[in-house]
Amino acid sequence: MKSIFKEALEKDRMGDWSAAHDIVDGLNSSDAAWVHAYLHRKEGDQWNAEYWYGRAGKPVCTSTLQEEWEDLWKYFSSS
Repeated sequence: MKSIFKEALEKDRMGDWSAAHDIVDGLNSSDAAWVHAYLHRKEGDQWNAEYWYGRAGKPVCTSTLQEEWEDLWKYFSSS
């Protein structure tokens, strides 16, 4: 399952936010919610991002978007 989240992150890295969002939209897990939160934060929709961080059980991220992307990538790349 982690590969689907890496696919979403890769789409985002390539500049296709909509495709990344489409991948996680509708998935019901804390991992999906975390990626969803990141994407809405990147979009600039802070209220929506905060909602998704809550669904993920994560604090609202205060690092840079790049740092959060890297944290997500490392998490989903781990065994």
